[in-house]
Amino acid sequence: MTLPNQLSVLRILLSPLFLWFFLQENNTLKLIGLIIYLIASITDWYDGWHARRFQVITKTGIFLDPLADKILTSCAFISFYILGIMPFWMMAIIVTRDIIVTFLRSYKEHKGAVLSTSYIAKVKTTVQMFYIFFILILMFLNTMDVEREFINYFLFSDVNYILMLIVTGLTLFTGLQYFIERKK
Repeated sequence: MTLPNQLSVLRILLSPLFLWFFLQENNTLKLIGLIIYLIASITDWYDGWHARRFQVITKTGIFLDPLADKILTSCAFISFYILGIMPFWMMAIIVTRDIIVTFLRSYKEHKGAVLSTSYIAKVKTTVQMFYIFFILILMFLNTMDVEREFINYFLFSDVNYILMLIVTGLTLFTGLQYFIERKK
């Protein structure tokens, strides 16, 4: 179990903790949830960098890293739905796509093939992570005495809805891309 793989497992374990803490009413617990998400996001960047830099890329890591990303982002989008920020259909598309791609990846691994992550899928993950972190910060600030009116306005605005549409569309596109490329 290489360090990058250990970090991916850590990210998987941190994901439900983030969800639980962030959904609490207590502001301190929400902050802990935000910190957990930040730590998990940093492990995503670091495990990839470390694996490439020290040439410890493994089949397990090729599977675990995207799985950990999917679990972390799915937990965040589920929290957005629970808190009324994101419509159910967007959350369902993102989480369903991630489940299907994970099963496809597992099936390919079982057959002895590696289903590598495309560049656009890596961009999708980065966009999702930044969007999630931005919304999490706004939601946390909303619990404080900081410009609540503006934050609430933004969270439920057309601008945020368009941002969610972009994230959902990019997620759907990369899911379809996996199937189109694998069909060839």
